[in-house]
Amino acid sequence: MPDTTDTKPGAEARPVSAGRQLLFLREEELRLAQDLLFFGYRDFTAGPDALLEEMGMGRAHHRVLHFVGRRPGITVGDLLAILGITKQSLGRVLNPLIEQGYVTQAPGRVDRRQRLLSLTEKGEALERRLFERQREWVMRAYREAGPAAVEGFRRVMRGLMGPEARAQLDRAPRNDPRSAA
Repeated sequence: MPDTTDTKPGAEARPVSAGRQLLFLREEELRLAQDLLFFGYRDFTAGPDALLEEMGMGRAHHRVLHFVGRRPGITVGDLLAILGITKQSLGRVLNPLIEQGYVTQAPGRVDRRQRLLSLTEKGEALERRLFERQREWVMRAYREAGPAAVEGFRRVMRGLMGPEARAQLDRAPRNDPRSAA
């Protein structure tokens, strides 16, 4: 554990519960975590960003393709809840994806007013290309960190999520996440 003594004013160690242990984290350690998140996200998204830019798209398009690909038949309402954006904002991203043939929409089976979204073959191919640009980054990081660190990372990331995001993640269909690590 790093030394938690610091002579800077306002840099006192703050207790944080970690299971049965009580960790003492200085502000500088928390700021380092913030730096790591910012830089990690920047570099993690750089590959897909470049591909999307060539196509006149951005990260919002990537998020829609990702979640529609992860949950074929997702309702517009559920997608709005996941993304935490307005219907108008989603429309600015979703409508071009539909018009360009990446996403298809169908009426709900029970409630015909619902719109169920799925990726077309073209959409699946693009989502796959975007995923492949990020897969190598994650695989490299997981290999370097090792299984215990990967499990710790997952716990930290879940801890950063609010209850609604955790619930959304828990509802997502997926294979055993340890098989991909």
